[in-house]
Amino acid sequence: MPRPTNLLFIFADQLRGQDVGCAGNAAVATPNIDRIAREGVRVRNAVSSYPVCSPYRASLLTGNHVFRNGMYFNDVRMPEHNLCAGAIYADAGYATGYIGKWHLDGQNRLGFTPQGWRRRGFDYWAACNCAHDYFHAFYYRDSPEPIPIEGWEPEGYTDLATSFLRERAEDPFCLFLSYAPPHDPYVAPPEWMERYDAATVPLRANVQGDPRERIAAYWAATTGLDHNVGRLLAELDKLGIADSTLVVFTSDHGDMLLSQGRTKKQQPWEESVLVPFVARGPGIPPGTITDTLLSTVDVLPTVLGLTGVAGSDGMDGIDLSGALLGVECDEPDATYIMDVCAAGEALVAGIAEWRGVRTKRYTYARSRERGWVLYDNREDPYQLRNLVDDTGNDLLRKQLDDLTWRFAERYEDEFREGTHYLELASKAGPDCSPPTLMGPDPAYQVKGK
Repeated sequence: MPRPTNLLFIFADQLRGQDVGCAGNAAVATPNIDRIAREGVRVRNAVSSYPVCSPYRASLLTGNHVFRNGMYFNDVRMPEHNLCAGAIYADAGYATGYIGKWHLDGQNRLGFTPQGWRRRGFDYWAACNCAHDYFHAFYYRDSPEPIPIEGWEPEGYTDLATSFLRERAEDPFCLFLSYAPPHDPYVAPPEWMERYDAATVPLRANVQGDPRERIAAYWAATTGLDHNVGRLLAELDKLGIADSTLVVFTSDHGDMLLSQGRTKKQQPWEESVLVPFVARGPGIPPGTITDTLLSTVDVLPTVLGLTGVAGSDGMDGIDLSGALLGVECDEPDATYIMDVCAAGEALVAGIAEWRGVRTKRYTYARSRERGWVLYDNREDPYQLRNLVDDTGNDLLRKQLDDLTWRFAERYEDEFREGTHYLELASKAGPDCSPPTLMGPDPAYQVKGK
């Protein structure tokens, strides 16, 4: 009987799709991520459907949009009803583990997540809910005593991951490894910071301002992560299980880095919604490149398909494993993108809640009142010309707007104001209430509240 396919799922935080070598950016060194693409598949159109941390993670682990999983924004606890990847793989007989940033367990970013349903089926646990202090990091195991990490956080988490692989090399395993960099603060160890000279950083054509210092540090952190990905690949080779392991590398969302004059995420532009996605494993032809639209909610059913594990029939996402395996399959014409609650960077930028679609060619988003942005990404890859008010594109705009509303109907998205979803969360109980309702922290103030 053939050995079940292991899963090593690695994801970064705030790494945009444009900033890995295999996507065409020769300025940033990512040889190990590029190796996964070379030995497997790269998805050109991997899209973060809701480009902010907690909503992405909930959709990743459930295969459902936030209207079903209840994670409308950061710093709330994911409701208990959700069936998550850890439990699915555990039920299939896999040893399950989660290492790194979690950010699904409520307002206390530095708090302990106890054993039980809040760990979502992950047996081995070495995680911190959310902290971005990369040289003073810590994690929890099975007691509420924090365990400090010496040095740079990703190095410590990689040490734990390699130990997990060694201890479970004889078992089918499912390991999720969540790195917090290159999320700001943009910093990395000196050996990586010294690789990049800010004065020589090439800027994207849509940049407004001078983000070269932060981009140099962002790339340094990215190259540092890539080095640790290489350590994991070497461990799989050493253990002789590389051929029986599906390795995925991706990110939760991107980072604007002053493209369009904007920062961070929660926005519909490519630098925010487009993420890297590479995978290597049994049956995937080396060097495959696909332009299929792979949304966040599609990732879990697709990974289940690639590992041969049965999932739930109730997922919003679809299994696109055929596209990654290089065979013909039904693929979506568009994917739904959104920001349900205008908080944090979106609020600072004056952006209200929005919904839209990303097709292989176009990006469209609307506010609750009207169309907001429309770009032809084939003719205008840096999204310099907003076509939403061009009368010559009335038909196209209507088609994309109609498609947006059809997605909203399919996913039972009422497209209400952000305060509506704050109220829904507050009614779910104090552990599910967002910190917006708890105090004046401007990072979590919501438009209209």
